[in-house]
Amino acid sequence: MNNHNNKHPFLWQDVSTVLLDMDGTLLDKYYDDYFWEEFLPLMYAKKNGLRPQQATYELMERYRSVECTLNWTDLNYWSEQLELDIVGLKKQIDHLIVVHPHVLDFLTFLNEQDKSVYLVTAAHPKALDIKMNKVDLSGYFNELICTEDIGKPKEDGSFWEQLEKTLGFERTQTVFADDNTSVLNTAKTHGIAHLIHIAKPSSRQPLCYSTEFVSIASFDELIF
Repeated sequence: MNNHNNKHPFLWQDVSTVLLDMDGTLLDKYYDDYFWEEFLPLMYAKKNGLRPQQATYELMERYRSVECTLNWTDLNYWSEQLELDIVGLKKQIDHLIVVHPHVLDFLTFLNEQDKSVYLVTAAHPKALDIKMNKVDLSGYFNELICTEDIGKPKEDGSFWEQLEKTLGFERTQTVFADDNTSVLNTAKTHGIAHLIHIAKPSSRQPLCYSTEFVSIASFDELIF
């Protein structure tokens, strides 16, 4: 655990609610990285008679233009924009959807501790379905919440206001884990007390600890 004094960042007895991101936090982000950065550009290149390099460049520009908006993760939006069956293509490589090490142990631990546990994901509902069909974690959660249900991205402060109204959690007794520091910063501004950064979102990327948040390589570090 990478925090300033290496002591436990909080006591579980002080926590009533746990909010967990999905992609990169519970699931290996390699699936999403590979899909958007390699697999989809190849399919787009094939459809439009482009060189793969050109297709990658074009798509990266288009991704960037909607980053931090709901369109960024909206599979319907990308299907329309690119005239490709994004859901069908995502299913073609669903063998890459895997749960990070120690996640199931951690979720079991939370359930045994009788915490309220919510999945809070930017994934589109159709993407969530694909993932839960492959690795069904839904039984560990009180509820699965997509940003689309709230109508704002997690980087937007009003997302957290709405989420708090919807779930009725106590900010001072809430843990939130995510691999995205800008999302963690928005949650911090909203007053969520215990923020955990995931330092290894993808099995194919090196560990990258956060300097501003308690940062973990895997969830066994939070079983205490």
